[in-house]
Amino acid sequence: MFEDAAKPNWFQLAFQLEGSIFPIVLPRVLFFGGFGCLIAWINALHLSFDFRILGDLTNNVACNLVLGLLLVFRTNTAYDRFWEGRKAWGTLVVNLRNLAREMQIGIRAAAGSEQDEKAFQLQLLGVFAIATKLHLRRQPLTPELVVVLPEDAIAKLTATQNPPLELIRWIGDYLQRSYRNNHLEDPNQRWVMNNLLNEVTAGLTNCERILSTPIPVAYAIYLKMLLLLYCGFLPFGLVERLGAWTGFVVAIISLILLGVEEIGNQIEDPFGTDPNDLPIDQICQTLMSNIEETLQFQEGYGGAIAKHPTESHP
Repeated sequence: MFEDAAKPNWFQLAFQLEGSIFPIVLPRVLFFGGFGCLIAWINALHLSFDFRILGDLTNNVACNLVLGLLLVFRTNTAYDRFWEGRKAWGTLVVNLRNLAREMQIGIRAAAGSEQDEKAFQLQLLGVFAIATKLHLRRQPLTPELVVVLPEDAIAKLTATQNPPLELIRWIGDYLQRSYRNNHLEDPNQRWVMNNLLNEVTAGLTNCERILSTPIPVAYAIYLKMLLLLYCGFLPFGLVERLGAWTGFVVAIISLILLGVEEIGNQIEDPFGTDPNDLPIDQICQTLMSNIEETLQFQEGYGGAIAKHPTESHP
């Protein structure tokens, strides 16, 4: 279960640094603010130069419209990737939970080696989630898997290019052997479990699609170039009206524009370890707990409750 953390109030959240883009964009904001101070100082020298010539570039409607549309499109595109990643992980969790339930209830296993293998295969469902997390983060197999898997299994997974897909093959092979050995309570359950395993594969593929399809480089370059030009020419359009306050105002406007762009940068890859990425670690821990609870489920427990209903008291 996810624990409900105490939500900070409005002002605490407004000035919170963890997860904020402010520390990331601060060097760029200071650069443009300092450049604005430099232009204000040059203007104070009363040199024979009309700053409005360059300042008119930032007052142009077409320039402002294009920049605004690009920033909105950038943020929406990044959030679409973030939400698609969350839906893909939701697909994985739902189907892994359903598959664990079907395997626990629908596969007969005698006490001993058969029961041990069944428990191992159920644990592989939780291992799959952790392996998918590491695969999407391009990280090697960690002690999280060493605790569950034997050394030979770890070696086989390490030797493959796609450990989550290899785990799907192992689970699929077990389901096929269970069907051949007549260990299924109902032959139709083979179709149900294979269909759930196919959905798990689809969730993994969706995550890989999001990861391997970044924002086009040309688009990112053009947006950064336009921001650089806009924030660079902004002091020339403000200095005659604001004077010494030019640097401060330029810094505030730069913070707004650069902050919106940085939000897109933060959420376009939802599978990382940054504060603004998906809470995959917590999702995997919850799923592992669900698998352990499934392993402890005793067949016929629901029937025992039905046979012994709670006595009513006057």
